Amino acid sequence: MAIGFLTVQARTAQEAVPLSGVQVSILDALGSRIYEMTTDENGEVQAVPLETLDRSFSQNQYFSGTPFISYSLLAQADGFDTLYISDIPIFEGETAVVPLALMPMQSLQRTPYQTEIHVGGPAVAMPGPRSQEGPAEQMYVLRQVVIPNRITVHLGKPDAYAQNVQVSFPDYVKNAASSEIYPTWPEAALRANIYAIITFALNRIYTEWYRSRGYSFDITNSTAYDQYFVYGRPIYGSISRIVDEIFNEYVRRKGQNAPYFTSFCNGTTSTCQGLSQWGTVTLADRGYTPLQILRSYYPKDIEIAQTEIITGVLSSYPGAPLQQGSTGLDVQTIQTYLNRIRRNYPAIPAITDKTGTFGSSTKAAVKKFQSVFNLTPDGIVGKATWYKISSLYTAVTKLADLNSEGETLGIGTVPPASVLRQGSRGQDVITLQYLLNVAAEFYPGIPSPAQDGIFGSGTKQAVTAFQRMMQLTPDGIVGPMTWEALYQVYQGIEQNVPQGGTIRYVVQAGDSLWLIAQRYNTTVDTLMKLNGLTSDLLNIGQVLKVPSPQSYIQYTVQAGDSLWLIAQKYNTTVNAVKSLNGLTSDLLNIGQVLRIPRN
Repeated sequence: MAIGFLTVQARTAQEAVPLSGVQVSILDALGSRIYEMTTDENGEVQAVPLETLDRSFSQNQYFSGTPFISYSLLAQADGFDTLYISDIPIFEGETAVVPLALMPMQSLQRTPYQTEIHVGGPAVAMPGPRSQEGPAEQMYVLRQVVIPNRITVHLGKPDAYAQNVQVSFPDYVKNAASSEIYPTWPEAALRANIYAIITFALNRIYTEWYRSRGYSFDITNSTAYDQYFVYGRPIYGSISRIVDEIFNEYVRRKGQNAPYFTSFCNGTTSTCQGLSQWGTVTLADRGYTPLQILRSYYPKDIEIAQTEIITGVLSSYPGAPLQQGSTGLDVQTIQTYLNRIRRNYPAIPAITDKTGTFGSSTKAAVKKFQSVFNLTPDGIVGKATWYKISSLYTAVTKLADLNSEGETLGIGTVPPASVLRQGSRGQDVITLQYLLNVAAEFYPGIPSPAQDGIFGSGTKQAVTAFQRMMQLTPDGIVGPMTWEALYQVYQGIEQNVPQGGTIRYVVQAGDSLWLIAQRYNTTVDTLMKLNGLTSDLLNIGQVLKVPSPQSYIQYTVQAGDSLWLIAQKYNTTVNAVKSLNGLTSDLLNIGQVLRIPRN
């Protein structure tokens, strides 16, 4: 019997927060539990082997059966709603990575709800016709081809009442490709299909095909109109690797900038004027390159172009890989980003190299980052690694900024009494927009409004999406029920999502509070206070809050030091240092070890 693999990644807030302690069960077609696993500090479990069919069946367009074996998955975690994913296809030699986007429970919610996702076979196996409509080649709206930081996908036909979800563009392409074709196909066929998928999506964005018609999304998941997409589905390793390499490359005609309208169909039960998905396999087997395959279906003068304009990325890729021995500002940028990311992902080792010098510790940090995020773990910062580090840095710093802003705003526990609607202005609108922005980090169906104190159309759109999620009347008016729901969601996130420099740790056999404290450079007393423990007895599987190793650094007091001088040196405050160390006075002793907050 052939073998495929499955693993999970439990993360939230656009991957900014890994979720440890998630209980994962893998079930067969009869519902019997095959594996029971628990996610680690990175929100991961080890890939497990599963029986499936020989990969040759999924490479043969004339095979009439199902060329894979399906399994289901149940994910449960304290403080989060349960997730059940059914009919997950497993292919020989492929690793299916399941993104567990768990939703935090609301503050007054007593028991978890269960979300169910059905995956099923890819669109290439579906018999339905495809009638994708696209613009004329010369049509354009935007001046430049831009990779959006997040693309909004409508989970239904354009006019259907359905949820919108927002995902990063590379993640969208990985999902669409995993939903459209078999991951076992030859490399050239996979690349040709992925180029078509990327270009199709960019064409919808570039021409504003749906937004110009008054819709609040960029593309649908209806195969009759666009390309398939199953939110929460597994992503296959072969597809993920290619997308990371080419996600900002697209098909265009020579002399034109616009992405070509790359329509496609399976070429067997459904035929069309565009690319034949099964036909790409035949051509790849004949030795065709991806571009030769594409030119077999689209105009002969098409070419592969690249755009470096990626919204939401702080620093553009320098154009050449960074590796051990590299020096300069770009190396410093990567070191800064990784050191910040390490606060949320403590498995990434500390960088001790000189700032701006790519030494052995920088390489070790890069390799671990690549391993955690399914990139080739070669310790070299190429395009895929650069953009993944940059996007994750953006996510973790945005979340930290939101947390800090919440303290400044003084959200409190009692909602405002005002009734807000489009046209409202003022402090309560700022509070509303802040709450919606926080919710948008954890619930992909909620768009992030601009936080300007003006209740405009963008804020109304976010309010309406939130009301639909909470099964309230979607009228875009914020009254008592909507305010109460916003506060319950916000307080639930505060209560259930690891924040403030802590991570979740699952107690293993042989653990003790002393051993855990030593591992995470903290004290038994700190662990007991953080977790409300009255004794040092632990149970296997118990979930503890542990201070993140990178939420602070250690400093040994020298002669002439004062709290003010130390705070100035590390760009923090005296009160922050005193609070972190439990100090009641400003007196220091030479040799005393202090914890200094990291910025």
